[in-house]
Amino acid sequence: MMVRRIIQIDEEKCNGCGLCAQACHEEAIGMIDGKAKLLRDDYCDGLGNCLPACPTGAITFIEREAAAFDEAAVEENKKRKMQAGGKTLHGGCPGSQSRRIERAEAAATAAAPVTSALRQWPVQIQLAPVNASYFDGANLLIAADCAAYAYGNFHQAFIRGKVTLIGCPKLDDVDYSEKLTEIIRRNDIKSLTIVRMEVPCCGGIEHAAVTALKNSGKFIPWQVVTISTDGRVVE
Repeated sequence: MMVRRIIQIDEEKCNGCGLCAQACHEEAIGMIDGKAKLLRDDYCDGLGNCLPACPTGAITFIEREAAAFDEAAVEENKKRKMQAGGKTLHGGCPGSQSRRIERAEAAATAAAPVTSALRQWPVQIQLAPVNASYFDGANLLIAADCAAYAYGNFHQAFIRGKVTLIGCPKLDDVDYSEKLTEIIRRNDIKSLTIVRMEVPCCGGIEHAAVTALKNSGKFIPWQVVTISTDGRVVE
């Protein structure tokens, strides 16, 4: 046992929607008698994928004595469930379910319609799992969410061939660096591209990504691209 950060669920605030259980990729949360419950301390990694999914604010972080996060036990539990009957769904919003997006490559012609280059879902940093198959060997794009609106050719110039994570540190009012550190540390990321807007508040996403890369202890190629508010790449 050790004192560490772990989630706490307020049953009085819980409305039984199941969104937190859906968002918890470690399956630490389950629905019992219509309420969300932390099933096992050692399944909770303390990163809080479940927090932004909760519409009532029933989930918070606390520091208490708990078993250490056991990644091997989590993976073994997932394997047992797959062998017993395939994928296990917890209920809740299917829009937050992690999945890979497969697309056939289309020939680039002037008459061809513009198609999405997005390769995975979800894309929000706060909703993305720490471990997912699409991270293996990925070229990772961490982008300010405004950038795709400002830069007209964003999909082809930046998303194409990459796994994409987006966020806005000003609106989310969180530090992404801890979660991004775990994503980079736990997965075979080949390169990192950071796309931010030129506005000062957007420096938060660059800082979080660079901090995560340093804290991960890995040395991978990385670059920062800045987009102006009128849609240009700032040299």
